[in-house]
Amino acid sequence: MNKLRITLSAFLAYFCTSGMLSTIGLVSGPMATHFGVSVTQITSNFGWLTFGLLLGAALALYVVERFPLRLVQLCVFALIAGAVAALRIVTDLHWVWPLLGVVGTSLGIGLAAAASTIAGSYAEDQRASMLVITDASFSVAGWVCAGLTLYFIGASMHWSSGYLVVGAVAVVVVGLAATSVFPGQHVGTATAPEVVADTREGWPVGVWLCIGALCLYTLGQYAMLWWLPQHLQSALAVPAQEAGVVVGRFWAGMFVAQLYVSWWVFKVGVRRLVMISALSAALLSLPMWLVGDAALIPWLGALWGFGNLAFLKIGLSFATQLQATTSPRLVSALLFGATTGTAVSPFITSRIVESFGTLAVLQFSSVCYFCIVCLMVVALLKSRPE
Repeated sequence: MNKLRITLSAFLAYFCTSGMLSTIGLVSGPMATHFGVSVTQITSNFGWLTFGLLLGAALALYVVERFPLRLVQLCVFALIAGAVAALRIVTDLHWVWPLLGVVGTSLGIGLAAAASTIAGSYAEDQRASMLVITDASFSVAGWVCAGLTLYFIGASMHWSSGYLVVGAVAVVVVGLAATSVFPGQHVGTATAPEVVADTREGWPVGVWLCIGALCLYTLGQYAMLWWLPQHLQSALAVPAQEAGVVVGRFWAGMFVAQLYVSWWVFKVGVRRLVMISALSAALLSLPMWLVGDAALIPWLGALWGFGNLAFLKIGLSFATQLQATTSPRLVSALLFGATTGTAVSPFITSRIVESFGTLAVLQFSSVCYFCIVCLMVVALLKSRPE
């Protein structure tokens, strides 16, 4: 039961992160209307959330090795619950951004602790599958929170109402952490023998290439998801509610893929799957901006979501196999790369839209994915046995 509880707490950590990030493109319009500012200004200022994630990921490089995982989860998710509740109360936009910064920083630390919990609880043959399933929780949150946010917006409720779901899940994580024993908390618990303290040995070049690929992955993903609804509204005259459906379809498709990949990875192996997922994600991103039929876009979004084939966690698992030992510091560094892409997304994508329009930012997303393919080819070649 203890292993089940700590695994569930790790899954819910990913749920909270997705619940905050996946709905940015949906709440930016209502926020702009509520506070009387432009959509691009709102989206750009969500950098408080994403750079908070980056700061949290950087702090996690220190925190997860020096503090018990149980204490880390208790503290950061209590902060998340409080900050999300405060979003419903504040009326001044200038207070919204620091609160989102607190949420982002806490989530950045919490994600690293969750990944370290999984890495420390499962042996190598199970680790890739379990890390993929944590991403399934991420996708479920994207689908659930997108749907609830659209419902709340349609019911003319407060713009932050969807985030209260995240707050409630954070409270559940606090309860699970308070009643569980985490890896490393006591001698002889579930820590896998190959997950050890960082020896500060140099990481191979493939690890650094994977860090870069994970950065481009999140940058490309959010460039598409945050701006595709706006593009559909402006270029194809799709109503806001219908345009928002594509976001939920993407996460639904990704969820199905992650369940499939959690089994398929045992059949084809991480090395093959990392290349397959990178290539399919890149190719299937093209129809998202090449096809002009608005009725097809939601279905193409589901197909693209499936085509990602859990690249984030497959890439992370591949990188951990390039090192003789898997340390919390290595896992945190890989997540730091992914979080960097998330952090810079609001700033970079807003600048692209302001200068070139929404179509350009969707094309930029595809460029990011094809760069990932190139990085993975090099990483695989560099990691071949001599």
